[in-house]
This record gives sequence, structure tokens and C-alpha cells, in this order.
Amino acid sequence: MVGYDPEAKCVSTVEAAAAGSASGFVTRVLVSPLDVIKIRFQLQIEQLSSRTPGAKYHGILQAVQRIFQEEGLGAFWKGHVPAQFLSVGYGAVQFMAFESLTKLVHNVTSYNARDSFVHFVCGGLAACTATVAVQPVDTLRTRFAAQGEPKVYHNLRHAVVTMYQTEGPRTFYRGLTPTIIAIFPYAGLQFSFYNTLKQLSEWMIPAEGKEGGNVKNLVCGSCAGIISKTLTYPFDLIKKRLQVGGFEHARAAFGQVRMYRGLLDCLRQVMREEGLGGFFKGLSPSLLKAAVSTGLVFFSYELFCSLLCALKNTDSTKRKES
Repeated sequence: MVGYDPEAKCVSTVEAAAAGSASGFVTRVLVSPLDVIKIRFQLQIEQLSSRTPGAKYHGILQAVQRIFQEEGLGAFWKGHVPAQFLSVGYGAVQFMAFESLTKLVHNVTSYNARDSFVHFVCGGLAACTATVAVQPVDTLRTRFAAQGEPKVYHNLRHAVVTMYQTEGPRTFYRGLTPTIIAIFPYAGLQFSFYNTLKQLSEWMIPAEGKEGGNVKNLVCGSCAGIISKTLTYPFDLIKKRLQVGGFEHARAAFGQVRMYRGLLDCLRQVMREEGLGGFFKGLSPSLLKAAVSTGLVFFSYELFCSLLCALKNTDSTKRKES
């Protein structure tokens, strides 16, 4: 049900946006702790090892324990309000754009709207559209998740006003270039692999064994998320480093800080000081998050679409009977 299906014609563009928003909301609540840990790892200059002097975080379990001890349970949902705006808005725009683009491909070109390559291109374009729409919220979410104690920003309004007054409006789009570069292949691969894995599962499992469709959606989405995230992870790390530029004073409690003049300067500094492995800091929690979040996004999106279709069919049946 992900993407335009000329045979189904069940979900409208508006309904796709509603289902995308709902799936984004549910997923964000569940994966927020993993996102906070991933961001902390990405922003740490020191190696993620107990043998590295000055390294605050060494691994996932150690990071969970330390964050909980120092900042309390609520720290795992730092920046949750802007993150929810991000997820709900992103989900709505992404799935609405994806459904519209695959429908356009079906109506205007000779390509099959269910083809994996079509899903790759349309998924990438849909994600780029959603990214531009929600990038300011993503920057706010990163700032909230990255700040330690004492807090620099007390609430969402304070953060927006302070950032605008001290750094200007362009600060809300810090890291947009690497984000766009990374999000097109990442989202494209997500949709493409999800489509491929779904088709493979339908080929492998006979028609009478398809009762567990929701579980298959979850598994296929998780696998698609892991593959996509591994291939595009370095760009995500660079994006996070650039987004906290001008925010170095709030990062002092977490170890060393660096200032980057742009994308290429950030690439050079990370490679020189941290080596190739520096581009994959935080990969473990990120893969865990990608597996959970991507699986949940596709699972809940298909579930909400199915519910909407069932409601429409019920209403249609009642009208015919009356």
C-alpha cells in the first residue's frame, strides 16, 4: 500500500498525509531515547572507548546509565516537542509527496509505479521536499538534544528567539546541504528496499500464509532501514556537527568541541583528527534506531492506511444498504 497502486485506489493524497503524520507521531515517542544517544555519540570528538581520556560516552549501555544518573529519565526525551513537530510534519509531507509522485509516474510515463527504481527516485524526492519543510525544526531538535546542564534554552519559544537574535535566520538551515545530499539516497533506498523486500516476501510466502502481513511490514521496514542507514551514515554525522555550530559553549560539558567553516572543512577535520571511523561514530544506536523507526514507520503507515480504507468501505456499504 506504500506508493500509488492503480488497482487499489483506496488512499487519497490527504489520507496519505494523515497516515504519515500518525505513523511519525507513534514512531517518535518510541525511538526518542535512541535518537538522543545517537546525537550525543555523533557530537563527541573523542573516541567512543573507555580507554580514551576525556571521553564521556563509551557505549550504549554506559551512555544510558550516565545520562540517567546526571540528567534523569526526562533527558531521553529532550527536545521531544520540536521532534514531534518534525516527525508529524515530515511524515505528512513525505508520504503525501511520495503518493503524488508515484501517481504522476503512472499517469505520465511508461514506468511501472510499483517498480523499485521508481520508488527509489520518488522516495528520495519526497524526502527532500519534507526535509526542506521541516529543517528548522530538526535544527531545534538537535540543539535541545545536544545541550547539557545548565540548559541554554529553557523552552521552544526561548530557543527560537535566542537563535534568531544571536545567530540570524540562516542558523535554522545549518547542515541543510549535507542533509539533502544524504536524505535523497537514504530515503530512496528505504522505499526501494522496502518495496523489493515486500515483493520478495510475497513471492516466498504463499497466498494462504499471508495473515501475518503486519509483521512482514515491520520486518521488511526494519531491514530496509538498516541497509539504508549504513550506506548513508557519514552524511548524517556531518549534518549533526554543522547543526550545533555556534553552540560550542553548551557542548563544553561533553568534552572537546570544534568549529567548522562548512561541509568540506568538517569532512577534513573529522578525517584528520578522528580517522575514517570518526564518520561512523554512533552507528550502533543509529542502526538500532533505524531498524526500529523505519520498521515502525512503514508498519504504522500501512496499518493506518488499512484502517482508513476499512472505514471508507464500511461507509460505502452503509450508503448502498440505505
